[in-house]
Amino acid sequence: MRLDADETFSAPVVVPDETQSVPVILGIDPGTRVLGYGALSWEPRRPRMVSAGVFRANARWEISRRLGHLAAELERLFEELSPGIAVVESAFASRNVRSALRLGEARGVVLACAARAGAEVIEMAPASAKKAVLGHGAASKHQIARMVGAQLGEPELDLPEDATDALALALAHFHALSNPATRARSVIETAAKACRARSSSPSMRSPSTRRST
Repeated sequence: MRLDADETFSAPVVVPDETQSVPVILGIDPGTRVLGYGALSWEPRRPRMVSAGVFRANARWEISRRLGHLAAELERLFEELSPGIAVVESAFASRNVRSALRLGEARGVVLACAARAGAEVIEMAPASAKKAVLGHGAASKHQIARMVGAQLGEPELDLPEDATDALALALAHFHALSNPATRARSVIETAAKACRARSSSPSMRSPSTRRST
């Protein structure tokens, strides 16, 4: 399957029955000029690609206009896919200060859109995603694309690099969730957060006592 760099690929989300929708994991590779995304549905045997592609903003536009354009596209994407989890590439050290600042601005837009959509946000380093998908963190983009296609049952998949990077983020988190130890830890952490929230609630605090004199 081959797409031009400015195209997107979409397939309908599979719904196994009328009462339960397939959970969707959305990976996002942020950028102010090109933003990649890739969504997977949680299938019984292996994940299935739901949608993947890139959003582009004109490089001649002011940064505020570019960010606004990408925010509008992301809001539409979140509304269309309703992902339960958004996996966003985390910030990393860069010698180019300007590039690092621009990446931070793009990440801010992504995180805000994900929060507004009610998705759980997972931040993941590129090296961690590579290690989860290929077994090591020094893979080339070509290697990532080939492995992502193979694991999704799409060996002929040909997408822009930003889209395959986003799919790798989603796929890496899928593998993490498929690990029983990870699932157990997630349940424990969720329960602990709930307990902390209850204990910090004013209605759950023990009434203060005053020593009589």
